[in-house]
Amino acid sequence: MESADAITLAERVLGRFAASIAHASSPFILGISGLQGSGKSTLAASLIEAARERGWSAVSLSLDDVYLTRAERETLGRQVHPLLRTRGVPGTHDLTLLASTLNALEKAAPERPVSIPRFDKGQDDRYALSLWPEVPQPPMLVILEGWCLGLEPQADADLVPSINALEAGEDPDGVWRRWVNTKLADYLTVWRRLDALVLLHAPSWDIVARWRDEAEWSLRARGEPRAMDEEEMTRFLQHYERLSRHALATLPAKADMVVALDRERHRIG
Repeated sequence: MESADAITLAERVLGRFAASIAHASSPFILGISGLQGSGKSTLAASLIEAARERGWSAVSLSLDDVYLTRAERETLGRQVHPLLRTRGVPGTHDLTLLASTLNALEKAAPERPVSIPRFDKGQDDRYALSLWPEVPQPPMLVILEGWCLGLEPQADADLVPSINALEAGEDPDGVWRRWVNTKLADYLTVWRRLDALVLLHAPSWDIVARWRDEAEWSLRARGEPRAMDEEEMTRFLQHYERLSRHALATLPAKADMVVALDRERHRIG
């Protein structure tokens, strides 16, 4: 999503929920759900700026900021399934950290500022606590964004067939995907805390995969050692494919506001 488009959309979103935000007795939690590359972070940044222009205090938090540490995911990889070493799917987030952060924001004060978690994707681990930004007062608006926000577990029967090469080759008995689906049920307590959910709705899974690969192009061009090549990217995306397709099919009916995107991430309508 281009910056100008995000600014316009941010004003539209805040206009939609302005009365509820202004009259809320505690921080209004606005969820932004969208698959990889859909523009969640860009929209969140524009929402922060637009809120502050209205005189509202605001803070943003991403589901990506509360990944389990690399060591914790290594333990899951040994004890449950090797695929859990890769961050992203339900069960690889620290929901306790997320809940405690949201709770603390309601009572933030200069003498007890709240540290907002931040994750370093380059190092695949959390930033040091000293680098987490601090919030010294309860914000009017909390923006929580994530690729699977609002998603509910799949039916057991839907988990039986493998949907890609990763599942067929590395999870043939379905242990990983059943564990992930079970863990997704734990996320429903977080989703229930959302006062509103905005969905950035992509056209298809194939388009989402292209968007995510585009993010690696510049890294490859610069010779960045952590950049994934095409084969690595294909495998990485297959970790997300099942629930991404599930999100495309089910989330539009659950969101309070749906923003349809075209192939180039421009808003439709």
